[in-house]
Parts: sequence; C-alpha cells; structure tokens
Amino acid sequence: MRSVILGSGSALPKRVVSNAELAEKVDTSDEWIVERTGIRQRYIADETETTATLGTDAAKRALDAAGMAADQIDLIVVATATPDNTFPATATKIQALLGIDDCIAFDVAAVCTGFLYALSVADSMLRGGNAKRALVIGSETFSRILDWEDRTTCVLFGDGAGALVLEARDGDAGILTTKLHAQGKHNNLLYVDGGPSTTQTVGHLRMKGREVFRHAVVNLAEVLEETLGEVGLSNSDIDWVVPHQANQRILDATAKKLGLPREKVIITVDQHANTSAASVPLAFDVAVRDGRIKRGDLVVMEAMGGGLTWGAAALRY
Repeated sequence: MRSVILGSGSALPKRVVSNAELAEKVDTSDEWIVERTGIRQRYIADETETTATLGTDAAKRALDAAGMAADQIDLIVVATATPDNTFPATATKIQALLGIDDCIAFDVAAVCTGFLYALSVADSMLRGGNAKRALVIGSETFSRILDWEDRTTCVLFGDGAGALVLEARDGDAGILTTKLHAQGKHNNLLYVDGGPSTTQTVGHLRMKGREVFRHAVVNLAEVLEETLGEVGLSNSDIDWVVPHQANQRILDATAKKLGLPREKVIITVDQHANTSAASVPLAFDVAVRDGRIKRGDLVVMEAMGGGLTWGAAALRY
C-alpha cells in the first residue's frame, strides 16, 4: 500500500513584483539579485489574499487534476510558517473554504522543509489506515514577515501555494520513502524575531545567509543519497529532482555535489523566488503541467529550512 499522487495544483497572488520594481524601494538592483540568487521576480499577496485562500485555490486545482470532489478528502495537512492566525490551524480554514463538513485537518510547521514533513505525515496516516485520501498543501505569505528595509532577505522571498492529492493504493507508483532531519542547535541561523510566547508580535525574518548556504549544500546532498539508498536506487535512476527553490547557487552546488545534470533539476526560483513550504509542490505542479514530469518518472523532492530542518522524498509518479 502506497500513497499515490492523483493530482497537483498551485496558486500565485495576482501581483508580480520584478527586481526592477523592488529596486525602486530597496537599495538593490536587478543585476545584484540575479547574480547572487537567480531570482528575477516574485509574487506578493494583497490584502485579500492569505495563506488560506492561496492554499484553497491550489487545492481546488489539485482536486480538478485528480478528478475528485472535495468531499472525498478525509485528511488535510497544511505546511506553513505564515498561518492566517495563531490558531485555529489554517488547514481547518481551507477545509471550510472547500466545503468539507468533517475531516482530519491540521498544520505542520517546519518552514521551508514543511511540505516534506507534511507529506511524510500524510503518507504514514494513509498507509496506516487513518485516512484514504489526503490533500497535502504548502502555502505561504512570507511577504507578511519580511523586513523590507533588509535587502539581504526581502529580495529572496515570495508568496504562493502548491498542493497534492494523495490516495492509498496498491501498486508500484506512489511515495517510496521519506527521510526527515532537524538540528535545533542551529535555530539562530534562520528565524523570525517574534512570537506569541516571547514578544507577542509577529516579528521579521532574520537569516545568516552564508552559514545557511553551507549547511544547505551538505545536508541536501546527504539526505538525497540517504533517501535513494533506502530504496536501493542511485543518482542515475532519477528522472527529476524537485528541490526547495531557495537560491540558484544552492541548487547548482547541490546538483554538482551529487553529479546530477542541471537538466534533471526543476527550477522555478527565477519566477517565484523562495516561497518556503510552498516551493516544492509549486515547482512540482509547474513541471507536471508543462509536461516534463510524466507518469512513471522517478522524482526526488528535497528541502532545507529554519530549525534547521531538512528532508527528502522519493516517489514514482
């Protein structure tokens, strides 16, 4: 019994913000941003767009792709670091917006690795018989927690959502394995300087970029090899890597360390910037819809985020 992906979907805010537009308000330039990150634009949510509304739109598209009605879902897991409210869980708001009367619904918080944590939890629950069909959603409005006077961080992030519909089925397709890690001793490398139990404010994102980069390249390469080893596969078996879209330099360095050609790496960071927990499912959906990822392909997803947390998943689509 495996968790099979029946459909994917994604959603982006209406407003596109180019590097040039950002440079009008921040001490930066298009050349500086592209050279250091590969980012050319990002999507920024307006006051009517929230983590819940973006997640709902992505979920609806995933359900349409799966040919499934919302009331057939009995589990919703949302990965987010920017929930609409401290509580209730954003998953319950999405449940209501989808018109689902009753199902399991909760959030997972592991920042940029959040979608892989959510995917692993949903996979375990499906294989364990707690549910039959699940929506796994990564949705973020990171623009709400950015310090727009800090050019080292505000140029890196954007808003968006991605979703997968999973169903427990027998067969060769589906999630083969997931591997998750965390090292809380590095929690000061990427964090938000606020929270209900400390400052009672939302706070802003803070990052020590060079140290995060160093950990990312090592950790992502190791967890990808660990994941493949778990199911007896090698790098040459991979059809596509769908990485967290943090920075073009990290993507290139990780691929080089693994000996993977760039042509096998799905890259959307130039168009979407870093959308945290939304980036992996968003990039996956883009590649499915443009025809790159096809049924039967071996796909590896990987991500690293604040915590530090990191992980990977291998699946047969």
